[in-house]
Amino acid sequence: MSGMLQRAWGRVFAAVYDRMMADAEREGLGALRAELLAGARGRVLELGAGTGVNLAHYPPGLEALLLAEPEAPMARRLRPRAAASGLPAEVLVAPAAALPVPDGSVDAVVCTLVLCTVPDVAAALGEVRRVLAPGGRLLFLEHVRHPDPRRARRQDLWNPIQRRVAHGCNVNRPTGELIAAAGFALHDVRQEPFRRAPSVVQPLLRGSATP
Repeated sequence: MSGMLQRAWGRVFAAVYDRMMADAEREGLGALRAELLAGARGRVLELGAGTGVNLAHYPPGLEALLLAEPEAPMARRLRPRAAASGLPAEVLVAPAAALPVPDGSVDAVVCTLVLCTVPDVAAALGEVRRVLAPGGRLLFLEHVRHPDPRRARRQDLWNPIQRRVAHGCNVNRPTGELIAAAGFALHDVRQEPFRRAPSVVQPLLRGSATP
């Protein structure tokens, strides 16, 4: 896809994203977001904040909420929602692999349906390690490569199409393994069904990780 077409599709994707995900949010994804974010405390950085779906699920009392979003069409939708959220939120137009955030300055980093899309997962996780304060945590909810080899092969076959229609999303990333390979210890990891999502975009993996 050419750069011009990719930018045009990015605008369309941002415009339809909330409607596209609405059934999944009602059928359990929203509840999983709320459970994950209930543990957020202090200064929080969210990667790939998108249109701001997580804003409704953050607990009160956060010291700061930094919302990093690299896509301009998403950021345009995110800003008014962040301003109206009542949270101490600031939008940063930045990719996960180059965060304009000081070393050791946040208590939690949040990734929800993001690591499937970032071009360089290792670089993004390196930035997560850099910005987390001592004792900080990565909170993640991601769709991942299926543990069944036959279904994983189907994901591999479908992935080139998925990347085009879902604006860079990969359905076959072993994200839990990638987090561990980046030097994180995984905690409370649970596999969840991604209700109302296509069978090739299964399952979800939820948990936390510490450097």
